[in-house]
Amino acid sequence: MSEPDCLRRFLFEDLGVRGEWVHLQNSFQASKQYQSLSEDVAIQFGQALAAVTLLSATIKFTGSMVLQAQGNGALRTLVAQATNKREIRGLIRTDKIISTGSLQQMMGQGRLVLTTKSNGNEPYQGVVSLEGTGLSGVIENYFQQSEQLPTRLWLFADDNQAAGLFLQKIPMQASDESDWERITTLANTVTVNELLNLDCEKLLYRLFNQEKLRLFEAETVSFKCQCSREKIAETLQTLGRDDLEDAINKQELIEVNCEFCGQTYSFDKPAIEAILAV
Repeated sequence: MSEPDCLRRFLFEDLGVRGEWVHLQNSFQASKQYQSLSEDVAIQFGQALAAVTLLSATIKFTGSMVLQAQGNGALRTLVAQATNKREIRGLIRTDKIISTGSLQQMMGQGRLVLTTKSNGNEPYQGVVSLEGTGLSGVIENYFQQSEQLPTRLWLFADDNQAAGLFLQKIPMQASDESDWERITTLANTVTVNELLNLDCEKLLYRLFNQEKLRLFEAETVSFKCQCSREKIAETLQTLGRDDLEDAINKQELIEVNCEFCGQTYSFDKPAIEAILAV
C-alpha cells in the first residue's frame, strides 16, 4: 500500500457518476488506541471512520460531520467524526465484551444519525434505522430515503487498517441507468484484499480500466481530536451553577476525561468560579 491515510476522489466524466476511495492506517491506529476494542468491534470502528471520511468529502463545508449509531445491543454507541480538513476521531461505548457478530447483531435495534456542523449554519441532521447489510447497507438506505440519491458503498477493515469505496449518481446531472448498473456491477467485484491492500490507481484500473475516469489529487487523512479546555469549560457551564458548586465543594478538583483522545482536563475551585462568572 503506497497511499496510506489518504482520500482520493474520481469522476466518470461522461456517465454522471462520481466516486471516492479512502485508506486509513496510522489515523485508524491513533483513533482506536484510546478505545477498548475486541477485534470484531475494531472492524466496525474502522468501517465507521472510513465511512464518515468518505461522506464528509461529498459536500463542501467548513466544520465537521458526525456519524453516530445507537442501539439497544451490547454495542450501544459508535461515533465517527471527520472535518473538512480530513481530520478524524471516534469512540465506542459497550455494555460488555463483544467477541463476534455483524453490526446489527452487536447493536440490535437502533438508528444511525448523520450530523453536519458547518460554521455559521444550523446543523443538518439525517436519521435512518439500522437496517441493511452492515454499515454500508445502512448508509445506502440513508441516501435512498433521505436524499433520493442512488449510492453504493463498500467498507472493509481489519485490526490494522480500514478502507472504503464510494459511488454515487451526481445530483441534477443526467445519467443512463444502464451506465450506473454497469459501474456498480464492476465495483461489486472488489475483494477485501484488494480494497485493503491495493493503492487507489491500481484498484481503479482493476475495476474500471475500460471506462473514462478522471482521478483527483490525494488528500491526507489524519487523527486529530477536536477537544480543548475551552470546549470542556463550555460543557461544564451547561450543568448549571448549583451542580457545579455542589461538585467543587465536595472535591477540590473536577476532572473531565475526553473519550476520544484520553486527555484529562482539571478544574480547581478558582477555575470553576471563573466558568460561573461568564
